[in-house]
Amino acid sequence: MSEDLYKDFITSDDTLRIYDGETLIFSSRKDRLLPLMEYIAAGESGGRGVTVYDKVMGNGAALLAIKLHAREVYSPLGSELAVKTLKKNGIDYHLDKIVPHIKRPDGRGLCPMEELSIGKDPEEFYRALKARIESYE
Repeated sequence: MSEDLYKDFITSDDTLRIYDGETLIFSSRKDRLLPLMEYIAAGESGGRGVTVYDKVMGNGAALLAIKLHAREVYSPLGSELAVKTLKKNGIDYHLDKIVPHIKRPDGRGLCPMEELSIGKDPEEFYRALKARIESYE
């Protein structure tokens, strides 16, 4: 069933979907890591073992998936850093393409979130990202 949900997600305009079993409990069309941050901030991450479908699974997204107690993630694109993080934390992953790093949209250098995530645990990354978001508000 997860494969069908994944195919539906890939063809949608959503950037993130979170399922509890086969029940959609969260979706968003916002960019980057904002949807994961919103889900966590809403307090929905109570250890239910959710499945995350994200359009890009960089290390930052992997760390946030750990923080929200995901049991499984699906994405068309993931980084080697994300794979290491997910493996280390026992989260099943299904990535169509794995690249060394998630790059900036212009292809020049690392994605800022991939860079920010290096060497951090899930809580450290969450706090650093939250501070960065708040500094832009």
